[in-house]
Amino acid sequence: MAAPLPPFAAARAEEAPFTPAQREEIVRILREALRTDPTILRDAVAAMQQSQQAEQERGRRDAIQAQAAALLRDPADPVKGNPAGDLTVVEFFDPRCGYCKALAPTMQELLSQDGKLRVVMKAIPILGPNSVLASRALLAAQRQEKFVPLYDRLMQLRAEPTEAVLQAEAQKLGLDWARMRRDMDDPAIEARLQQNLRLAQALSIEGTPALVIGDTLVPGAVDLATLRRLVTQARGRG
Repeated sequence: MAAPLPPFAAARAEEAPFTPAQREEIVRILREALRTDPTILRDAVAAMQQSQQAEQERGRRDAIQAQAAALLRDPADPVKGNPAGDLTVVEFFDPRCGYCKALAPTMQELLSQDGKLRVVMKAIPILGPNSVLASRALLAAQRQEKFVPLYDRLMQLRAEPTEAVLQAEAQKLGLDWARMRRDMDDPAIEARLQQNLRLAQALSIEGTPALVIGDTLVPGAVDLATLRRLVTQARGRG
């Protein structure tokens, strides 16, 4: 803590504000400096942006830590990869999201290379009614131990996941459609989707896909090299 000013010094500071002429001269000097060297403003803006970005990253790390149980240890969440892996990655996705579909083969390649990786899948249907329908279908398929096969089919799907399309894909995988359709309307499945959406909001996730790797939030689809680097860093901090 800084030492307090002596009373006389504080009084002098209060009694000696800049005069209008002095303020005008300071403004003139600043304007002249910016005119002759515009990099001053550029550097100031860059420093402000870096400070804001660092503050956002700190906020996200704090949020990830606060939500660790919901992110990593919910036994009801579907999982890809090694269920007993030494590192858990969390993927927020929408079944209709084109970027999620672009990321899917990259994530599959990562899992094929890293047998110690556990990936928790959290559907957040943000792209309309068919996203909601497909997300419910995935959680209903999980009850028949078919989440991953149906997820893989939906990531390859180019048609809209209407109910008829979902039924056809489910039956190709040997799912009991009548049971699955009943489960899709179970309020418990809707509650899980709402829980996922609230969790995404708590982490300031603004779109899909979004990955949580260690204490890092990764928005958007990224390449395999980036994923491997982030996984290595997360293991190093673990």
